[in-house]
Amino acid sequence: MTVHPIDHAGLEILPFADCLRLVDSVPVGRVGFLADGEIIILPVNHLMDGPDVIFRTGSGSKLCSVGSKNLIGFEADHYDVLTRSGWSVVITGFTEVVESDTEIERFERLGLQPWGGAAVRDPHWIRIRPTSVTGRRTPGTAVG
Repeated sequence: MTVHPIDHAGLEILPFADCLRLVDSVPVGRVGFLADGEIIILPVNHLMDGPDVIFRTGSGSKLCSVGSKNLIGFEADHYDVLTRSGWSVVITGFTEVVESDTEIERFERLGLQPWGGAAVRDPHWIRIRPTSVTGRRTPGTAVG
């Protein structure tokens, strides 16, 4: 039994708190942004800081181009092949470079590792301040 509203495609519309909890439950999401006239979508390891998405990137990466006060999209999801169920959360917001030593130390203690485990020299910590958070879930059906 679904307790949340259903959209026009039959997907359950997730409330804000559920969206944040689900994004926090997976280690990898994807960021989408415009760089050099191209739409770029890249995987990132992330963590949640309240409603904000935090990730880090190295100097010279295309992600450095997001800088501060740029619009960016973030998506995280999970899909279970056996039950054909899953969810997707999309967060849109503005970026901010995290410059506070106190905040950076706190994020480092939380153990966020860069995507692929590669060492990042001169990391830049990026915060996404959400302007929109939407999520959908499909209840699926067991394959059998």
